[in-house]
Amino acid sequence: MAGAADGEFYGLLRSRDLTPFGFLRLDMRPAHAIAIEPGSWALEAELGYQNTWALSPEVEDYLIALEPQGRRDLGPADVTAIQALPGENYLLDVEQGSLDLTLHYKFSKNWTGYLTASALSYQGGFLDSMIEEFHDAFGFSTFGRPAVTRNEANLIYDLKSAQLVFFGSPTDGGMTDPAIGVRYVGVSLPDPWKLSLEAAVKVPVAGRRLLLSTGRTDYGVQASLQRFSNHHALYVDVAAVYYAGTTEPAPQESQIVPTLVFGYERKLSANTNINLQGYISKSVYSHQTTDLDELLGEKYQLSLGMRHRIKQYLISFGITENLQNVNNTPDIGFQLGLAYIPHRAAID
Repeated sequence: MAGAADGEFYGLLRSRDLTPFGFLRLDMRPAHAIAIEPGSWALEAELGYQNTWALSPEVEDYLIALEPQGRRDLGPADVTAIQALPGENYLLDVEQGSLDLTLHYKFSKNWTGYLTASALSYQGGFLDSMIEEFHDAFGFSTFGRPAVTRNEANLIYDLKSAQLVFFGSPTDGGMTDPAIGVRYVGVSLPDPWKLSLEAAVKVPVAGRRLLLSTGRTDYGVQASLQRFSNHHALYVDVAAVYYAGTTEPAPQESQIVPTLVFGYERKLSANTNINLQGYISKSVYSHQTTDLDELLGEKYQLSLGMRHRIKQYLISFGITENLQNVNNTPDIGFQLGLAYIPHRAAID
């Protein structure tokens, strides 16, 4: 029977950041480690789903004080009370699903192009109960969750740059902006190191749409360093994106957004690997938008996943948890991926 050493490396999980604060910007996905033959193509689909409960400290205290009264649908009276709280405040209670379809085509030994089409949906979801039970089991704070009806969507902004309220999903969802990119692997490094370079652009083909498109063009570059051994692989992806900003739901300035993704992959068998990877990115908010530390802080996320290949198909599953700044990232996210790779080649 073939052992783990006979397998291959697949690279980092290909999921993107689903943080509600700035997820409409171009986000460079971690580079894969699978090569395809020149003149051939590959297709991948990534389904992501996340639950976000993010709020300012004053809103958290307000909701915790309401917990003895039981659960309630938030309404105008609560908005008035939140607006009367000191300073700036916000509450995001929403679940979000995404579907990304990417077509890769290899033009030559060193050049590959890709096109990604994406769609998003918003809803109250179904994960609130599971998350609350997890918090109770490990003695974590309730963060005010028990004061609000489960599986509902609520978006409340009371920032110095934005006043916005939605009870229920502000949109059912739809297509987002496609991204077009190229990848170059012709840089020679001593074994066992590999380097790939990428450039991509996000194109607003349908104009500005609330929570679906900023209506502006973003550009990004990425360098991916990979080191392979018999059973283990290490990855470091460094990206910089020119984010053109947006005007809604809260204004965000045009800026350069750096991102670091680092990870580890281990072969478990000839066809199955496990991944552990971290994500660090700068917030898209500035002091012109808000002075809240929760929104200005960096985003930290950790993902654990597994990949399994069945002939020409690669199946991926991952779980993402927020770290440190828990009020600017999803509480938990899931990724399910399927790639069809009809003509694999040796690693670039």
